[in-house]
Amino acid sequence: PPACPPACPPARGSFRASPLPPNMTRSAYIRAVRRAVRYIRAGDIFQVNLSRRFAARVHGSLDELHDRLRAASPAPFGAWLDLGGGRHVMSTSPERFLRVRGRSVETRPIKGTRPRGATAREDARLRRELEANEKEKAELAMIVDMERNDLGRVCRIGSVSVAEARVIEAYPQVFHGVATVRGVLRRDVDHVDLLRATFPGGSITGAPKVRAMEIIEELEPTRRSVYTGAIGWLARDAMELSIAIRTVLVEGGVATWQAGSGITAESDAEAEERETRAKAAGIEEAMGLSSAVRRPGRISRR
Repeated sequence: PPACPPACPPARGSFRASPLPPNMTRSAYIRAVRRAVRYIRAGDIFQVNLSRRFAARVHGSLDELHDRLRAASPAPFGAWLDLGGGRHVMSTSPERFLRVRGRSVETRPIKGTRPRGATAREDARLRRELEANEKEKAELAMIVDMERNDLGRVCRIGSVSVAEARVIEAYPQVFHGVATVRGVLRRDVDHVDLLRATFPGGSITGAPKVRAMEIIEELEPTRRSVYTGAIGWLARDAMELSIAIRTVLVEGGVATWQAGSGITAESDAEAEERETRAKAAGIEEAMGLSSAVRRPGRISRR
């Protein structure tokens, strides 16, 4: 057969990935969590979302990577953005940032995570554990209060309400605690005003938001880039944006992705580190990395 010209895309089945060092080792992340806890106990903040970045060198078909990501982590908000210059963003986010229809607005923050179990019994136990955990309940409640406050800046007085204080949702690798907050936008408010009032989302920053972002800047060794931004579409009377978690950036033959954990005064640093690995498991599975061969529920609990 004739040789494939240089512009011919890589064949299916050609995708390969090899791991690169993360931006924070396990021990470095644990130290950062403990530092964040000290800030919380000193009264600087109530909670903060602290993340770490993983990376791999990638080769072959990005179509195949996209299909693998969708298969490994099916989620409500999928996206593949070709940014040009060899930069691609692939996202399988479970988290709604903002939904607007007419003057109605909704946000669904996620707080609280457990890995899925390797057996039905373990799965049920982990779900019950998340449902009953007081730290996770309090963490989501704080973020709900912040989201209510943010929406209250641009919504009609008295229109902001908590439609769901907390439900447990199941995804292929994890269980999440999710809340729903709704409001009615004022007539003088447009999409830009709404974004100014709410961006970035409270669930991936912390409370109070500005001080939490300052601490994130100090403790995370690299800028987040697209991670925890927003992906979606805007129209005249509608908007749908996800929070860019479970999201991969491919650039120059290197893929990077991040996972974070919500830190409070009661956080156990080793448990928070395990949570980041549970959240990253779907992407690692899609890439065929050896660290993701184990079932998410079998992540070491030492």
